[in-house]
Amino acid sequence: MLLEEFGHPMPDGAGTFRDVMEAEMATLRLPLPDAVEWLVRNVRVRQGFHELARAHRPFVVSSSFEETIRPILERERVELEVVANRVDAQPGGWRVLWRDDGSCPECGDVCKRSALPKPPFAYAGDGWSDHCPALAADRIFARDGLARYLDERAVPYEPFEDLTEIAAALE
Repeated sequence: MLLEEFGHPMPDGAGTFRDVMEAEMATLRLPLPDAVEWLVRNVRVRQGFHELARAHRPFVVSSSFEETIRPILERERVELEVVANRVDAQPGGWRVLWRDDGSCPECGDVCKRSALPKPPFAYAGDGWSDHCPALAADRIFARDGLARYLDERAVPYEPFEDLTEIAAALE
């Protein structure tokens, strides 16, 4: 959302995840407190978030930033374990501080897979950074870009629109 409002998102396929993320974040120039204030005012959690958090205490693995995720969780009064990147929000452009700067042995890019728990686990996602980690899960819930990626590879998954569906499926 920050990129769409204040920066310049790159098209899909414009490079590796690392290259795209670093280039996109470098287009953000606003101070971090202003970005957080805007996010807290504008981000809406997906329907069923509170129910899923209460019933299953999901582990949040994100390619985004702790500095932008935690304020949303605080606003929602939800405490969850979060593993994410950090950001150095400089006036000349934001710089990604990678949680794990190494290349994933599976996909060869920076990846959330190294933060995943030991199987068995379920994984829910919707985007590019979810491609590799979803493949490590015993059960996958997918929508949008992740669903298209899994369809292209004939990998089974359970589609979802909101988190109420995931909470119910996990019961």
